[in-house]
Parts: sequence; C-alpha cells; structure tokens
Amino acid sequence: MTERTSIQTLRTHLARHIVGQRDLVDRLLIALLTGGHLLVEGLPGLAKTTAVKALADGVHARFKRVQFTPDLLPADLLGNEMYHPETRTFSFAPGPLFNEIILADEINRAPAKVQSALLEAMAERQVTVAGESRKLPALFLVMATQNPLEQSGTYPLPEAQLDRFMLHVSLTYPERQDEYDILSRTLAGTLGEANDEDSTGLTVDEVLDARSEVRRVHCDLALQHWVVDVVAATRAPEKAAPSLESLAGLVLVGASPRGALAWVQSAQALAWLNNRDFIVPDDLLTLAGDVLRHRLILSPKALVSGISRDQIIGRLCAEIALP
Repeated sequence: MTERTSIQTLRTHLARHIVGQRDLVDRLLIALLTGGHLLVEGLPGLAKTTAVKALADGVHARFKRVQFTPDLLPADLLGNEMYHPETRTFSFAPGPLFNEIILADEINRAPAKVQSALLEAMAERQVTVAGESRKLPALFLVMATQNPLEQSGTYPLPEAQLDRFMLHVSLTYPERQDEYDILSRTLAGTLGEANDEDSTGLTVDEVLDARSEVRRVHCDLALQHWVVDVVAATRAPEKAAPSLESLAGLVLVGASPRGALAWVQSAQALAWLNNRDFIVPDDLLTLAGDVLRHRLILSPKALVSGISRDQIIGRLCAEIALP
C-alpha cells in the first residue's frame, strides 16, 4: 500500500500549510484521487490559493496559476499557433492548460468565450486550437476559486460548467485557536516550513495508481439506491416523501445523474483516505453539500424565503431514510 502511505504523507504536508481548513485538505485529496475538478468559494485570506499551490508542490506535478480577468482570451489558456517567417511554418505554443494542476483564480471574472474554452478542457481532457484537438496530461485537474461577495466585473458561471466540478467547497472563517495558530506560526516563520519528516516523494504515477485503488472501493447496492433517491428528490422533493412537500417549488433545476456519480466517486476517495475499502453512510452524508450545492438552481420563492441550498440538501438527506 505504498500509494496510501504516500497520500497520507501528502495529507500531513498540506496540514502544515493550511491551518483551520481541515475539510479543504480532504476535498483537495478527494479531487486528486478521483480526477474531479474542485471549485473553492470563500472570502479573501482563507488560504484558497495557498492550498492549491501546496497540493501541486506535494505531488511534484506541473502547476500553473492563471489569474482570470475580464480581458482574458481563450488563447491565453489554450495556447496558439506561432508563425515563423524565416521558415514560413507554424508551430504550436501550448498554453497553461497543458500543465497537470491548474489554479483558475477568481474564475468568475472571465467572459463566456474563455469559460467555453475551459469547459472543453474540463469535460473532455483536451483542447482544440486551429481545428486540431490536443490531449491534456493524464493528471489534469482544475481547481478554481471565486469570491462570493464581489459582483462587479464578474460573470456567473454557466450551469453546464458548474456541473463539471465534482465538488463545490464553501469556506468559512477559521476558529479562534486556528486563527491564533496562523498568526503565531507566521510570525515565528514556521507556517509551511520545510520538514524532512513531512516531505513527500509522491509522484504523478503514484497518484494515478492510487486512483485505480479508489475506483475499487465498494459501494453497497442499498447505498447506491439511496444516492439515486436523494438526487432524484432534488428535482421533485414532494414526490420523494410526504414530509418533503414543503420543499415543492423551491428548486427550479435539480442535480443531474452526474451528481450521483460524483457523490459515490468522492465517497470512495473519502473511504480510501480513511483506510477502508468500502463506503459507509457517513462518507455520503459528509460530502452531500459539497457534491450537490452547485447543482441546484433555486426558485425566486426560495430566494425570497431565505432558504439556502444547504438547508434543502440537509432536509433531503434527513427525511429520505438511509438503508
């Protein structure tokens, strides 16, 4: 189980760089172990960018940070055909998407053309430039950040692109003790300090081998049925159980079948991280909000009533009986 040991070492490596965001550490590892893309939403200063950089450093993967801005062009991500007048030939200069881990910082600041180019990369693991499709690295992973407060100069992400993110992690402020640790360790120069005992020799090939192990984690048939029932209930909660009739009309669009796949696959990774080869109900409950919240579109009635996506997901998981 060399891969499992290496991933646990990576977990320790991330914990040294990220204080007070334990869930974020696990979600980063889940994305890495499944090949699913990750959307991290939170206010400035909550270590979103630091976390992704620490992950790329721990995996020894090719990493590129792209700052999304309103004037960004698709070629700035994909690359372009360069003309060489001395030989009258073209050659392709690859863009930042040809790296293995991509940080799309403030992803909602880029216009529709850029989002469309990124969508092909996320969905197909390839890009098309000048009519030719080019494959991206096997480990290719997009981790995007966005600020939930700033609206000026931003563009809402298309629903099709949101659905391509396996997890949507919503960060909150750290606890007082964690915030004190951040301050004291930063002043002492020990936050993220190199430590030979924590150093990880994890390679990209080991990550790909670990993904194969994760896919073999067992999910009981009864749990699969429960996942499908909850996902179906996001579309028509009143049909799932009489106690959910009060949720009727609150959701315009529910989760797609891709949501059910993402839920089970992420639970497989969480179980594997916890040294199990089978999923337990708590794995699914822990990840329900992160897997489903960005896949629900609320109705005006829900918005006026102040009901959140997380509240609806919580009700569904509570009222639909676990096996």
